[in-house]
Amino acid sequence: MNKAIEISLNDYVPAGGGFNGESYFHRDDPTVMLKLYFPGKIQQPLDEMTLSRKVYEMGIPTPEPGEYVVTEDGRYGIRFRRIEGKTSFARAVGDHPERLTEYAAGFAQMCLQLHATHVDTKQFECVKDRYFRLLEENPFFTPSEKDRIGRFISDAPDTDTAIHGDLQFGNAIFAGDRRYFIDLGDFCYGYSRFDLGMVYLSCKLSNEAFTLDVFHMSNETAARFWDAFVPVYFGTDRPAKDVEEEILPYAGLKTLIVERDAGVPKPEFRAALKSIL
Repeated sequence: MNKAIEISLNDYVPAGGGFNGESYFHRDDPTVMLKLYFPGKIQQPLDEMTLSRKVYEMGIPTPEPGEYVVTEDGRYGIRFRRIEGKTSFARAVGDHPERLTEYAAGFAQMCLQLHATHVDTKQFECVKDRYFRLLEENPFFTPSEKDRIGRFISDAPDTDTAIHGDLQFGNAIFAGDRRYFIDLGDFCYGYSRFDLGMVYLSCKLSNEAFTLDVFHMSNETAARFWDAFVPVYFGTDRPAKDVEEEILPYAGLKTLIVERDAGVPKPEFRAALKSIL
């Protein structure tokens, strides 16, 4: 394991929070941003740093990762090159809902470019292998349910193209005309629909309080973002209803991650798997 560099949080100022941790700006160096994980997470930031470096070196637009660090109180994180003046697509929509269609199109174009990028499959995990592992570890589905979910995963097309792994509109940022993906700890390769399931879940399946807190908008606004995203990503000739039916079970697969993290069954997410189960 790489040895973490010890840093002092006295050198940083809080810049925001997220699901896994918090971000900070350096007091004296405007080019440095710190992503600090919550207490107890050690391997996760190291894995994200390693993946982020590989993705950055591939040429996929993402902030340049720096060192693996640890604070005085034992919290681990990563230093990145700071993108000054950046905002996430989620924050931009929340602050300027009148520009929702523009932002949804920009995010969709980023996703199309990402999903057309071929990767060295020896460098990254296959998304199917990841979901098979999650399925095996899940204690809440019955053996017959696991069998049906496993067949669905297995039957999905095999590709060698990039997958973000946690693709939602808070994990894409822009500064002027420059766009970047962030939070690449789950980067892998495979069929793009596994990624789009997370976009759909973020826009259509989260509860109102979560959407307001994490994405800075109402569920109604998030649903409109999805509606504006679809024709740009899939083309205007595909009916929105057909797209939704195709993507819904991939969104439902995220149940495996949600239940792992929550430690309890999540029927509100399992409902998206009804076409499989």
